[in-house]
Order: sequence, then C-alpha cells, then structure tokens
Amino acid sequence: MILYHGSNQSIENIDLNCCNRYKDFGQAFYLSDNKEQAIDIAKTRAAFLGGEPTLNLFDFDDTIIASSNISFLKFDHYCLEWAQFVWDNRDEKREIPYHHDYDIVFGPIMNDTIGMQMRNYRNKHISLHEFLEGIRYSKGETFQYAFCTTKAIQHLRKI
Repeated sequence: MILYHGSNQSIENIDLNCCNRYKDFGQAFYLSDNKEQAIDIAKTRAAFLGGEPTLNLFDFDDTIIASSNISFLKFDHYCLEWAQFVWDNRDEKREIPYHHDYDIVFGPIMNDTIGMQMRNYRNKHISLHEFLEGIRYSKGETFQYAFCTTKAIQHLRKI
C-alpha cells in the first residue's frame, strides 16, 4: 500500500527523535493512505514552518501487521477508547509522560481545536464524551497511521 506523509521538506531518513512526543498516538512518524489529506497537511506545515509543501510517498506491506511480531492497535472509528488514548498521548501536564508499547497505531485524526478541548477536559468543564465530540475532524472521518518504533519504520520504503 502507498502511504503519504505531508511535510514542508523531503523526508529521506525517518528519525523518531525529531517527532513530537505529544501527538494523537504519541511520538511517531505519521502517514495517511489519503493523498489529499497529506497534501493539506503539507500545505499547512509549509505555511506555518516555511519551506515548500512536500508529499513524501512510502510503500508499506500491510500484510506484516497480521503475519509478524508487529504490535498493532486499530481504532476503526471515533469512540471513547480512541478519545482516551488521544488524551493520554497529548496530555503534556503529566508528571510522567504517557507511553504505550505499540509499533503501529491506526485510527481517525482529530481537528485542530485540541488545545481548547484539552484545557476544558483537564479542568473538568467537559466529559470524555464531550471531549470526543469536540475533537472529531471537521472534514469527516479520515485516518492516520502512526509508526511508533524503529521496528515499524523498517517496514517503510521511500518511493
């Protein structure tokens, strides 16, 4: 399968140390099988950080998920378990940062109002269900793959 990574630069070597720890599914290299979604992300990153919108393509043999020792977590849709997992990974106020042991996580992406929603949930102004509703992606349900470990990244081949 072809996966896309939208960026403001070409990615030749994936370095997890360059990835932000507090993302939806934790510190990981994020990709999508939706080309348009990745193009939108590339445009946003270039506008925000400078550089040129760049679409990086990677080949991924997704049969390894079922046939190898890859630890895989899948969220098929927005649900409370997904919202809790996103909360755990995005909560920068924890004394000890949250960490999971999955190699690859697949699930919906969220919208850009996460900061406000995180504050409201942390301060108990909204429930987990309201948090979930507030972080749904406004353009409909679209998905992302998070490659969280070096073992997982070894299965990506730059095209």
